[in-house]
Amino acid sequence: MLKITRLSKSYQYADIRQVVLQQLDFEMSASTSVALLGESGSGKSTLLHLIAGLDRPDTGEILFDGHRIHSDSESALAALRRSSLSLVFQQFHLISTLTILDNIRIQAALCQRQDSAYQAELIDRLGLGDQLDKYPHQLSRGQQQRVAIARSLLHKPQLVLADEPTGNLDENSSLEVMGLFSDLVKQAGSSLLMVTHSRAMAEFMDRRVSLHNGKLAETE
Repeated sequence: MLKITRLSKSYQYADIRQVVLQQLDFEMSASTSVALLGESGSGKSTLLHLIAGLDRPDTGEILFDGHRIHSDSESALAALRRSSLSLVFQQFHLISTLTILDNIRIQAALCQRQDSAYQAELIDRLGLGDQLDKYPHQLSRGQQQRVAIARSLLHKPQLVLADEPTGNLDENSSLEVMGLFSDLVKQAGSSLLMVTHSRAMAEFMDRRVSLHNGKLAETE
């Protein structure tokens, strides 16, 4: 489903060139989950952005379902993110002028993949049934993250990319939300690649890999 070969990425800061990823290889099968661990600044978020087509590598390739995504135009990458990928971040990126129900439905509506029965199930499982007519500012951070999760899964994407998705929550809320999230991802038949600094969050995943010196290695 996802294959990365000899991927390199660096950034230029004034007269200093910082290498973030170098000759990185990685593979991920469909309907699996992987935790991406590593020190702050090791390039975990950069890797997610490259996979999502939000940035482009210096060298190497990223194959998604056998397709080399970085040969695509910006509009084609946007279409890929809309239909086949979902992004979940610490910042929930809910639309303040839309109700909770409309925030949940927006991505599925954009890619014309609405499923009212599955929508009702997600809302019930995430405990959002009495919040649907409210607006994001009226919800707690934990509730807002549940809305972001529902939005990310309603269209049943092939791959969910999550960057510290529970980073803004306390430990108890994080464990509760992560348990729900990982279970719902499996139910949707999606794959999940999640950046986290927490070993407790990583334990919810099928595999754990660590990013160090620009390369990935399997970890226990």
